[in-house]
Amino acid sequence: MSYPPPSGPPADDQPPSPYEPPRDQSPYAPPSGGQSPYAPQGPQQSAHWSQQPPYPPQGPYAQYGPPPSGPGRGTNVLAILSLVFAFVFPPAGAVLGHVAKRQIRTSGEEGDQLATWGLILGYVFTGLTLLACCGWLALVALGNTGDGGGY
Repeated sequence: MSYPPPSGPPADDQPPSPYEPPRDQSPYAPPSGGQSPYAPQGPQQSAHWSQQPPYPPQGPYAQYGPPPSGPGRGTNVLAILSLVFAFVFPPAGAVLGHVAKRQIRTSGEEGDQLATWGLILGYVFTGLTLLACCGWLALVALGNTGDGGGY
């Protein structure tokens, strides 16, 4: 059994295509009602893309965030001074090295190797200075044990 062809123009019987502008408007005119033809239809129409929940953080710093930068991550000043004073006044270099290592442990600053070298060189140069002083005193003491007269 065959059906007779529909009477009238075929475009009137079919619903309008969502991809074509309405026939009563120009294709370049804004749509009626102030809505874009590309806007989502249905219940999600009122939801805006900026109102979606943020994505969970990803990457190596996802849980804690990026490492702190700025004044807290610089080189410890006492570590630098420890290394300098190890050559100028070695006992002060050793003391500053100990203080710098304690500060670096608590603050997370850079300069741990500088403080370590300040400690090592401070102790070595202090020992060499003490050894030189003891040798000088020994030479003075041995030089004064002569015959006692001469003037």
